[in-house]
Amino acid sequence: MAPRKNCFVKVSGDMFDDRVLNWIKRLGEEYFVVVCVGGGKQINDAFWKAHLPIRTFGPLGRPTDTLEEKQLARSVLEQNQLDVQERLAALGAFVSVVIPVIEIGTVLCHVNGDQYLLTAYHGFDILYVVTTLDRLQKKKEQFAPYPKIQAIGF
Repeated sequence: MAPRKNCFVKVSGDMFDDRVLNWIKRLGEEYFVVVCVGGGKQINDAFWKAHLPIRTFGPLGRPTDTLEEKQLARSVLEQNQLDVQERLAALGAFVSVVIPVIEIGTVLCHVNGDQYLLTAYHGFDILYVVTTLDRLQKKKEQFAPYPKIQAIGF
């Protein structure tokens, strides 16, 4: 028996509605699934409430200059991670949920979700980037050079 293929799904933090969750559940019937959850809008809200600067996103994601900013952004992402894990488990979908944060040595590094997706490219059989319908064409063009990546709009 051949091993089950694996699948990586990058989803923005504000995209986890029932349609997306049920779609991920169906993926789990065919693949081992790892979901990467973002949270840009939620992080902006948390920074605003904490009176921290909300910087413009660049191609590598959100710049964070202080440990307070890095920890707060990670806390928001970890909360999203827990929420998504619980919602998927309630549907009977048991998948791994990760956040786009890595530690290099003792340095906390936030990674743009799209860059995180590319980092996972060689390890997965198929990768999805889930986005809104109005951003779908742009994502399709962005990831066209990567045949294992499919952009899906909801």
